[in-house]
Amino acid sequence: MTAAANAKKKLRVVQTRSVIGQAHPMRLTIKGLGLKGPGSSSVVDNTPSFRGAIKKVLHLVRVEEVDAKS
Repeated sequence: MTAAANAKKKLRVVQTRSVIGQAHPMRLTIKGLGLKGPGSSSVVDNTPSFRGAIKKVLHLVRVEEVDAKS
């Protein structure tokens, strides 16, 4: 995938599980992704920093790639 094609894509992150019982850094990561509780979603850029944050809490979220227009 080229850099231009990657720049057009964004990631929709949907929180599927609660942060109750999770470590404090995971709670902060969820908050940093713009999520507020199970069922909430946000659209973030497809950058290495956001992908790393998502990887840290992958067991709590669902991720899908969307076009930048969405």
